[in-house]
Amino acid sequence: MNARTLPAHDAATWGPALDEAVDVVANGGLVVLPTDTVYGIGADAFSPPAVQALLEAKGRGRQMPPPVLIADVRTLDGLATEVPAHARLLAEAFWPGGLTLIVRAQPSLAWDLGETHGTVALRVPDHATARALLRRTGPLAVSSANRTGFAAAVDAGEAYRQLGDRVRVYLDAGDAPGQVASTIVDATGPRLRVVRLGALDLETLNAVAPVLGLDGELPSDEPAAAAPDEEAPDEQTSDPQPPDDEAPAADAPGAGPDMVKDAPAGGAPG
Repeated sequence: MNARTLPAHDAATWGPALDEAVDVVANGGLVVLPTDTVYGIGADAFSPPAVQALLEAKGRGRQMPPPVLIADVRTLDGLATEVPAHARLLAEAFWPGGLTLIVRAQPSLAWDLGETHGTVALRVPDHATARALLRRTGPLAVSSANRTGFAAAVDAGEAYRQLGDRVRVYLDAGDAPGQVASTIVDATGPRLRVVRLGALDLETLNAVAPVLGLDGELPSDEPAAAAPDEEAPDEQTSDPQPPDDEAPAADAPGAGPDMVKDAPAGGAPG
């Protein structure tokens, strides 16, 4: 079936486009949607066949699970467990926006995003079209709209040139405004730490909560205060694989050529 590109830049007229995208997602299909970072390819997060189709459309395996985009910070506790207080502070400060949080997934969730090791990367995008869609579909597994090894699409036309008829509906809202990957913070260990720098720098994060940098250090020698219900241990013990997200940066740990050029989150878009 041929793909359709539908205008989705104006809330006054995007109703039919969102209706069609919601129907595609409900029936296990793939959609391309704009986000505040880059364009993403999305699937129902709770449909394993749809998530597998997403990975196949990009040409990648289960070892790089997609992030999950949500419409509102209030969804966090429905998908994650044992969320640290400092991670909550970051979510409240930077969602919607360019922050992806790796958290421990609720064990009861009936989903299969790939080799996640019990974690999930979550993000609330700061894009009206994306959030309008998410409010109707629920959580979407979203990776960058590109084939593995190529740059992330920043408009619907480029997304189509890479993904073609593997995707049923392309929501076109013009150029993605940010065109910079989200910053990914691992919140599964005893201390928060950045695993990829992007839209938010380390100093901005640390103005809200203590977050270790890529070098395992805080941005200043000043000891950061612990949140009211958690202490900040001396060393980080968790080392999850960074999720597929909107645009892995060259300084992301373990980023090879594909990870550097391929733009996905949770995140993701993510």
